[in-house]
Amino acid sequence: MGMKEALTSVFNNYANFEGRARRSEYWFFSLFNLLVSFAFAALLMLPREHSALYRLVQGLSSLYSLAVFIPGLAVSWRRMHDIGKSGGNIFWAFLPIVGPILVLVWCCREGDAGDNAYGPDPKAEERYHDQYDRYDRY
Repeated sequence: MGMKEALTSVFNNYANFEGRARRSEYWFFSLFNLLVSFAFAALLMLPREHSALYRLVQGLSSLYSLAVFIPGLAVSWRRMHDIGKSGGNIFWAFLPIVGPILVLVWCCREGDAGDNAYGPDPKAEERYHDQYDRYDRY
């Protein structure tokens, strides 16, 4: 899954907290948000604080943050489902020091192979083709 497909998937499932999200979907969305945040930060460094451009960029930055809050929460929730955990486990990130590290490790783990309690494997077709492609090489 590339960045375009990941972003499309996240925004198509804007407030969907059910099902599973692949690692690539989660991390491409996170990367996109990081790049947009850096772009806004760079733009906010250019003009003076009381200029109209500064206020416009600041307002757009705030609107963007509000627009991606729910899909970001939803994709994180579905990412926890992919590893067989309840989505509420993302709130461990609020625990100082240990929490963010724990959630980071969980988000880096490969999802459960096959169906789990939260839905079918989003990589099932890919895993199927990988399994049979190995035999085709010989």
